[in-house]
This record gives sequence, structure tokens and C-alpha cells, in this order.
Amino acid sequence: MDNDKAVELRDIKVFPMDAEDLDAIMEIERVSFPNPWSRELFIRELSNAVSYQFIDKALVDGRETLVGYAILWIVADEGHILNIAIEPTLRRRGLARKFLDFILVFMEEKGVREVRLEVRRSNVGAIKLYESYGFIEEYVRKKYYGDEDAILMVLDLTKEGSLIRY
Repeated sequence: MDNDKAVELRDIKVFPMDAEDLDAIMEIERVSFPNPWSRELFIRELSNAVSYQFIDKALVDGRETLVGYAILWIVADEGHILNIAIEPTLRRRGLARKFLDFILVFMEEKGVREVRLEVRRSNVGAIKLYESYGFIEEYVRKKYYGDEDAILMVLDLTKEGSLIRY
């Protein structure tokens, strides 16, 4: 996608991920993270009993396009967002917020009481997004990403008004 031109973005929808989505996912993964997941990790998640995988599609200039993806685990009443990304050229347009809305409501409906995630200390945009949902820093995992610390963030879904409904 061309970063220099305006893009019309409409009709955002979330679907379960499947193996046919992996080429587009791998492209977003490769350009989004310094240490991207391998295709094999994504394939493994597709058959993991505690894993849920979603893709985010939108009409981009009139074509349905995979614009994001997420991998999450639910174990008993705990949720963990392992991997989430939005196509870099489409960031800062509300896609991550809408996708995160879906993920958190999905988790709440599955009985999750607490959601955790790790985020690179340098990913200020993501940290601000998570904080806007009420995630708080629990602790720092030193050199979690090899080259950088991770901030472990936690959201308590049992707090009154923890999820804003749109």
C-alpha cells in the first residue's frame, strides 16, 4: 500500500484466521516487528486449543483487504494478547481501537476476568492505546525481546465500567 496517498477505508469486519490468510499476515508481521514471528508459529497457533486467532478486514479503496490480525490465549478466566498488528500504512485511523474493542468484548464474553499483554518499551503509540483502555503496567520484563525490555500490562475486566460499549 502506498503511504503517500489518501486511502478510503470502510466496512471493517473481524473474521477467524485460517491458513489462507498467512501470506498477508506474514507481510504485515515482517514490516511491523524487528523480530517477527515465523510462519510455523502462526500455523502452530491455528491448532492450539487455548488460542484464538482473528483477522481484521476492511474495504480499502473499494477492495476487501486484510488490514490486521491478532492471536490471543484464553486459559480459565485469564486472557493474554500474544500478537496484534495493523498494516503500518493504515495505522492511526482507528483500526487498532476497533479491533481491540472486539478482542476485549470477545474475551469478556468467554469469561475472562484479566487480560495481559507485553509491549515493547519503545512502542509509545501502543502503550498509550492500551492505557486508554485501562491497562496498567504491572512490571518490566528485562530484554524480553532480546534487544529491548517489555512492559507487561494488565487490564482487570471485573472493574465497573472496564469496557466502554460503542
